Amino acid sequence: MDTRWQEISEILQNSINPGLFTVWIKPLKANIVDQELTLIAPNEFVAVWVRDRLKNEIREAAQTVLGFAPNLSVLADRSRVSDAGPGAAKPAPVIGRPVRARQIPLPVEAKPGNRLYKWKFSFSDFVVGPSNELAYAAAKGLCEKTMGADQLFLSSTPGLGKTHLLQALGQALSTVCNRKNPRIEYLSGEEFARRWLGAMQNRQLESFKDRYRDNVDILLLEDIHFFQGKQKMQDELLATIRSLQDRGSKVVLSSSFLPRELKDVDSQLASRFCSGFLAVIDKPDFETRRRILMRKADIFEYPLSDNVASLLADRLTSDVRQLESCLQNLILKAKLLNQGITPELAERVLENYAPQSMELNMDAIIEFICRSYDLSETDLSSRSRQRRTVQARNTAFFLARKHTELSLKDIGSRFNRRHSTVLKGISNVEREMQLETPLGRQLQNTVDLAGRYGAQASAPPE
Repeated sequence: MDTRWQEISEILQNSINPGLFTVWIKPLKANIVDQELTLIAPNEFVAVWVRDRLKNEIREAAQTVLGFAPNLSVLADRSRVSDAGPGAAKPAPVIGRPVRARQIPLPVEAKPGNRLYKWKFSFSDFVVGPSNELAYAAAKGLCEKTMGADQLFLSSTPGLGKTHLLQALGQALSTVCNRKNPRIEYLSGEEFARRWLGAMQNRQLESFKDRYRDNVDILLLEDIHFFQGKQKMQDELLATIRSLQDRGSKVVLSSSFLPRELKDVDSQLASRFCSGFLAVIDKPDFETRRRILMRKADIFEYPLSDNVASLLADRLTSDVRQLESCLQNLILKAKLLNQGITPELAERVLENYAPQSMELNMDAIIEFICRSYDLSETDLSSRSRQRRTVQARNTAFFLARKHTELSLKDIGSRFNRRHSTVLKGISNVEREMQLETPLGRQLQNTVDLAGRYGAQASAPPE
């Protein structure tokens, strides 16, 4: 891939809806020669869609990288055009005049209070249902000053909307805050810790404290379970939260665990976690899942019938990420085949996901993990620290948390592990999957396969 197109793609990924990027930009191939940028789409349908709706955004991103707004051509892949039949129209590039493009703001390291964020999510595209209405109401209340508190703690298993609500809060607060330029900091617990360590090593602790204690109106901090067992970092976080609360700043925290489930956390910090409003997000019910699918399809600008939406909502019960992943794959398949989305096509795509609604029990999870990693149950419960064994054990922790009602202590006892070890293992799996590293993608595939394995195991014999 041309490195310049890779840079352009990265800018687009940070500046447009993530669903639009995945469905319409990611499949494109690029050729840059002189003042010309030529994009090759997998078929004419994609080429026309990109030309009609995204050409200005592409030119703007290209100008940021190239230093000029290029002539843009979007063509269909000729090897695929022949499949459309002799009557199909020939693809014609649309070459527009270069336009003066605005500089696309990207998240950069800037002076405290002047950081720029491209919020990908807002309250308007959050689908509210019984499982998340309390969290939604609390987040809106924090923005509109009707909640009676300046701190919010969001908790849920992965993929249910914590990040969406945090970004929606950031987007909304950046417009309703009393300050003309509200000072917002949005980062993960791991990033906060990394910056603190960097400040320690470079003897810049005062600058760090000035930035996060004295120059923040809104702190949005994800994955605070990262601080478990890290006493020095907890001390810094506690001092930061205390300072912000004393100044009347807003603090929003999120975690895959409830405050009471966190271990090796300073009692004063745990008390601070509980000092505001606690909102738990549960798995969405059928109707909420169906409405999420319809909303996502609207964002992707690809029609989805009620029958197909109901079929997907009935079969995909895990989390919102699974819904979106399946829908994206379904749209891509429909585009490549140049056809609409039908129940038959949906069934074919669903074969790669859990084929029926079910919940794995602990025995099925252990059996699946042992088969997947070629290990025995004794290996999983042993003291081995070999990478493959640790990865298998952590995946089992994650699946048990996701599919069973067992407490972290009960999960750990099955593997001769402490509560804190289970928590750390689950956090490691979540982080890899969220970062979409090669290991994260492998783990995601394993998690998806677990659903299919459980369904097969629970099917009655023929």
